[in-house]
Amino acid sequence: MPIRIVRLGTPRAPGEGLRLGTVRRPPRGVPREEFARRDFYDTWLPNLAPSAELMAEGRAAETDKEWAAFKRKYHAEMNEPDASRVLDLLAALSHQTSFSVGCYCEDEQHCHRSVLRELLAQRGAEIA
Repeated sequence: MPIRIVRLGTPRAPGEGLRLGTVRRPPRGVPREEFARRDFYDTWLPNLAPSAELMAEGRAAETDKEWAAFKRKYHAEMNEPDASRVLDLLAALSHQTSFSVGCYCEDEQHCHRSVLRELLAQRGAEIA
């Protein structure tokens, strides 16, 4: 029952399970009671999102060097005890139940969810 890494707001895959939003802010203009129905997320997990300052740096990254700097800093944020424990929990749960984690970004390769994929895999998570 692997973790799926998804773009929030896209249609759910069959058997996807609970969708976790690893974003700093909820979707704009969407009432809270409609987040799940509109395929954003069932549960909000902002502590796995980059800090606001780092998110701005990631969005502004245009070169490989700038993206690598973003990734290093995001890794450091995710090594903080609270985030690290949540990543360990998600990795363990990936062997027991179906769920997904995601972000709004269109291009996963230039989004923190690509780094989340790496971090979860390093912790032994089963990933789709």
